[in-house]
This record gives sequence, structure tokens and C-alpha cells, in this order.
Amino acid sequence: MADGERPAPQRRDARRNREALAAAAAAVFAELGLDAPLDVIARRAGVGNATLYRHFPTREDLIGEVFRPAAAVLAEAGEEALAAEDAWTAVEGYFTRIFELVATSRGINDLVTMAIPTVPVLADMSHRNAATVGILVARAQEQGTMRGDVVATDLLFLLGPLCRAVPTADGLRPGLWRRHLALLLDGFRAPAAHPLPEPPIGDDRLDQLFADLWEA
Repeated sequence: MADGERPAPQRRDARRNREALAAAAAAVFAELGLDAPLDVIARRAGVGNATLYRHFPTREDLIGEVFRPAAAVLAEAGEEALAAEDAWTAVEGYFTRIFELVATSRGINDLVTMAIPTVPVLADMSHRNAATVGILVARAQEQGTMRGDVVATDLLFLLGPLCRAVPTADGLRPGLWRRHLALLLDGFRAPAAHPLPEPPIGDDRLDQLFADLWEA
């Protein structure tokens, strides 16, 4: 396009439709979760289903577009946690940031508590999260603030279901989840250590755990 030439009306309309679809999807996913009907999103955006599928051929394409900013926020939270000197404070701060974000949207809740390997940006988010938790656990154990008989999957195993309960807890009283997050994390402190009766699950079983929780 030559300098000073205005974009074709069709291109402006297409861009406007895409933005409207992304905004509508963010709102609908926040209300109904990631399995929200796509035709509801199309109607909210004021377009037809054909327009939706032209811009986003699959649900995964739409999810990736809508939640890219949330993935960036979580990545930033992980970087800040890894930069902290005190590992226990980093653990508390990291999970608090995650839960604060989850409390704002059922869609984000779904993203954090289920595996979506077909959406690259979200699969990367899941892997980053697991890696961050693993490093923080190892550091806290080295510093003597976390009990030495736990692994990262122990935290993820317990925090996943609690994360799923955040919308319900927030509906009863905003911020109620903070109480239960604090109670859960306290069980991982070194002074709370008691012998555990079973070994932990492996990293390879974590995605299956979240998939089973989603189907339950």
C-alpha cells in the first residue's frame, strides 16, 4: 500500500470483527469457562458463526488469542519469583499472583488447572509453571524453610483442586481463597513435617491428573 493510502474498508472491517470477537470471547470465557458455546461468542460480537470461524478456525485458536496476555502475566510472575532471594516468600507470592488472576475469570481458571497441549502459548505456560515451582521448591528446601520430603508435584497436585474452587470461594466472600491457600502452604513448611505415608506422583502423571479433574 502506498504512503498515505487508506486501508481498504474490507480490511478495516475484518480487523474490527477480529477485535470484537476476541473481546466477546474474553467476556464469555470469563463467565462460562473455556467450553462456552462459540455461537454465544459470535452473537456477543455481533457477527455470524462463519465470520468467527474465518478468523479463528478452531476453539484452540480463539483461546490462544484471548489468553496470550494472561500467559504473559503468569510468565512475569514466575520471573519475579525466581529473582527473589527468599524462596519461601517467593512461593507464597507466586501462588498468590496465580490465584489473584484465576479469581478474575473462569476461563483463566480453566487454563491454569487443565492441560491444553494443542495451544502452544498455553502449553508453554504450563511447562514454565511446573519448572518454576520445581526450582522454588528446591531452593526453599536448601534454605530450610520447606519440608524436605516433598516434590513440586505435591504442591501442584494440591493447589490444582484448590484453584478450581476459587470462583466458588470468591462467590461466598471475595478473597476467601487466601485463607485456604495459606492453610495449604503451611503444610509444606519445614516445622510442619511429619512422615508421609505414600510416595509422590511423577511429573508424567500431572497432566493426567488435571485432565481427570476437568472431566469429573
